[in-house]
Amino acid sequence: MSIRDLLGTSVLVGDGAMGTMLHAAGNSLDQALPALTLTEPGLVRTIHDSYVGAGVDLVQTNTFGASRLRLAEYGAADDVARINAEATRLAREAAARADRQVFVAGSVAPAVSVHQRRRVVPSARRAAVREQVEVLVGTGVDVVMLETFGHLDELVEASEVALEIAQRAGDVPVIAQATFGTDHHTLSGHTPHELVTALAGLPLAALGVNCTLGPQGCLAVLRELALHTSVPLTVQPNAGLPRRIAPARFEYDIDADYFVRYTRQLLDAGAALVGGCCGTTPGQLAAAAAAVAEYRAQRVTTVVEPAPAGPVVVTEPGLFASTGRVVGVELTPPTSGGVDETVALAADLREAGAGLVCVPATSGPRAQVNSVDLALHLHNRLGVTTLASVTTWDRTIMALQADLLGAHALGVRGVLCETGTPPLVGDYPHVDGIWDVDSLGLIELLAGLNEGTDYHGLRLGTKTSFDIGARVNPGSRDPGRAAVEALDKIAAGAQFLITRPVYEPAGLARVVDAVDGRVPLLVAIRPLTGFDEADYLAHEVPDVTIPDATLAALADAGPDAAAAGVDLAVALAEQVRPMTRGVVVTGGSDVAGTVRRLLL
Repeated sequence: MSIRDLLGTSVLVGDGAMGTMLHAAGNSLDQALPALTLTEPGLVRTIHDSYVGAGVDLVQTNTFGASRLRLAEYGAADDVARINAEATRLAREAAARADRQVFVAGSVAPAVSVHQRRRVVPSARRAAVREQVEVLVGTGVDVVMLETFGHLDELVEASEVALEIAQRAGDVPVIAQATFGTDHHTLSGHTPHELVTALAGLPLAALGVNCTLGPQGCLAVLRELALHTSVPLTVQPNAGLPRRIAPARFEYDIDADYFVRYTRQLLDAGAALVGGCCGTTPGQLAAAAAAVAEYRAQRVTTVVEPAPAGPVVVTEPGLFASTGRVVGVELTPPTSGGVDETVALAADLREAGAGLVCVPATSGPRAQVNSVDLALHLHNRLGVTTLASVTTWDRTIMALQADLLGAHALGVRGVLCETGTPPLVGDYPHVDGIWDVDSLGLIELLAGLNEGTDYHGLRLGTKTSFDIGARVNPGSRDPGRAAVEALDKIAAGAQFLITRPVYEPAGLARVVDAVDGRVPLLVAIRPLTGFDEADYLAHEVPDVTIPDATLAALADAGPDAAAAGVDLAVALAEQVRPMTRGVVVTGGSDVAGTVRRLLL
């Protein structure tokens, strides 16, 4: 039976991440991974065999990013034909070794990288897609898989080119997959409905969503797609969010039970093919394949909306001049140049009693107002104490120093030091950050500026007076790591600490014991808006610990889950009150109401 027929009548299991497995074998992500098809064919073959052994119905060639334009960034443009042909051969051989029918999909990424997009005209993108797809189809793939497209115009272009080649070769099916952010929009700002509309006139075998989002986020997008099309749907979620363990080194931490639970929901939502993207492994796909085997031909449609991600919270050191308790809130920078709504919200929260507004650094792939600029604007407009989060991954030492000295000259004092990570866009996390220093280095830089010296020890004309804050995560899966990091940051010059959102007191108590009153410590709490949000955080976000009792309470609360989340957060804040100098509210359904309750 053809894959086109099966997509319309059954449920298929796709493979998981190729890049993650290559990375786990010691290969850095800042190289052309498709080129490993030529230099390490045995490794690629073993990965294919692992997925076939896991029970998948489809394996994808190691050709994501194997267009001439993207390979050119690594000096491998002239190898485009060899890489794509050899990748098809390795995948076909693995499929042939199976004791069942296994299809081979030719993986095709956007023809250009994020950096190349503005410099490459559409005709050149089309030519690059054409060259790659012609090799894949010519060497025998069963289906062309266009995946991880963040820009709708590129996906339409690639679909048109691939369909032309595929139909000329004998009606090879083409699947088109876009990638969406947490706001359910592509990088170019398009919704699932707009994706369906743009592709409606093309004879695609299926369309779907992959990458960037984990299982829960992909489920929400899949449900939106299902509302607007009868075309078979595909979905390949990431294994949650990665943990950066070193520059250009990442790891994922998601359990198979969680992946299987969402696999069932993806099937209920109408998925015709379920696979995995970044961070997923043969072990998770084996569990998913077992779930699909029980579920074949039992499609149902369910509707559950995930809770929106909300704000976070922090505090500023100027508040520590007094002995009072601090209650703060976090306001995410807007994605447009207008800040009137943000100013109005900050004013409401100030009236509710918030003594601090923390502005996080931008973390997504879309444009946002700079955190330092917004913090300064809120302070000048409202007189509220603000704290600006500054990340180091995307700036050199020279740029950081220049930005910080300029901010200080304009009146910025509170800085929360974070390493940060590049936006998760594409098949693999971007690893092209600067990484001159991490958060520890930024703390040392600020401490030096306060002493009148730059990062290299050269004397400056004047001393700065920054209030230096640092993050600490009591929810770390390594119980002792958070305590050690807290002490390291204090030793480097941190004058206060703010936790990541805390959901249980045990981890916080370990940090408090280690800090032993050396600096003020504020605890961040996040009133969970429902079971789905808690489930996502517990299973898809690294180093978040949510007690089973909290998950059960939110599940039992049903439509009252948001109110229950506020109750749980306020109760936790009261429980840890003796340990800390204050609390910061990170989101929830009623931030102002939560602040008022904390001040009672």
